[in-house]
Amino acid sequence: MIKAITKRAIIQYDVTIFQTPKYREYKGYKQVYRTFIRAGNHESCLQETFSLFNVTDRIPTNYQGRFLSTGDIILIDEGRGGQHYYQLKPGGWMPVNRIHIR
Repeated sequence: MIKAITKRAIIQYDVTIFQTPKYREYKGYKQVYRTFIRAGNHESCLQETFSLFNVTDRIPTNYQGRFLSTGDIILIDEGRGGQHYYQLKPGGWMPVNRIHIR
């Protein structure tokens, strides 16, 4: 019973992937793909997105980008809940200011 009360609902996040034209560049991010990911929080959404776009058999057929790698940016858009940007760093996903996308 307690598990049912404390369990957070799984919601659908609007996720956009930004990548630079060449690997290891730090300027010129462009939107590569937009999708919806079902998850319970941002951390699980980022993990699901990473596993979806780094396993060859799971990548959507219309995805034109490369595997997610260090430096790539993920936007989680929650509508009225705000927009949250995360960049993949060697230590994991770190929140970033949207100004880095320019």
